Amino acid sequence: MMLAGHCDQIGLIVQYVDGDGFISVQPIGGWDPIQLVGARVTIWTAAGPVPGVMSRKPIHLLTDEERKVVPKMKDLWIDIGAKDKADCESVVRVGDPVTLELKVQELRNGRACSVAMEDKVGLWVVLEAFRRASAAGPLPCALYVASTVQEEIGLRGAQTSCHGIDPHVAIAVDVTHATDCPTIDKKSEGDVALGKRPVVYRGPNMNPHVVERLLTAAQSKEIPVQLGASGRATPTDANVLQTTRSGVATGLVSIPNRYMHSAVETISLDDADRAADLLAAFCRGLEGTISWAP
Repeated sequence: MMLAGHCDQIGLIVQYVDGDGFISVQPIGGWDPIQLVGARVTIWTAAGPVPGVMSRKPIHLLTDEERKVVPKMKDLWIDIGAKDKADCESVVRVGDPVTLELKVQELRNGRACSVAMEDKVGLWVVLEAFRRASAAGPLPCALYVASTVQEEIGLRGAQTSCHGIDPHVAIAVDVTHATDCPTIDKKSEGDVALGKRPVVYRGPNMNPHVVERLLTAAQSKEIPVQLGASGRATPTDANVLQTTRSGVATGLVSIPNRYMHSAVETISLDDADRAADLLAAFCRGLEGTISWAP
């Protein structure tokens, strides 16, 4: 049995330093550039973290046409307070990674927001599920937990981890779009709300026996769950877990997340807690001879 939560997050990478010491970047992962304007960032250099701010021309100086256009990545720059190019390059090199400033803010009703909730919350869930399942007594299966990397740019860590473990069954834990906020169409994106507990996905990327065992575990432990549907391979670690080696019986459990790929990703802490309970119950229920054939 393998549980996978990816620990990587979207970020930026230093591309160019101009003569005045301002830094241009490329994206690592899927960014909406408008989310970056005015953000505090950290450049992770060989000598340690260097703080900076993501900047653009002030609104007072934008032309009428510029005000109508969403900024592109090339229109933004990082200012670290450097005097000039030489001063900047004394601490920053091309290829240094950049992240938004890490900060967690608790909100009302057991909710919290932070950069990189995707997928630090999923990683917490699989680790906590491992702890809870083990604490309840001897396990009926060999249980592996993987902190995977590079999910955001190709699902690479899940593929190599799964190849090494060679599990019979695997569950990826990620976040999914919460649709209980303005402007999101539930008819196309589904009905997923914060605080209504984890989401169990159904569809061709998910083994039906894994799904039914998750739902049975939820019912037996009185854990409310939400159902999600995907008619294709999901853009999560579940995609490559399913197709590694000769195939793995795969499931996907997700934590509802508002404002994904922003500095204020928002989740319910209760959803994460109950997801850990659900996975622990699933793992402890893997007794006897099990056929995962569809």
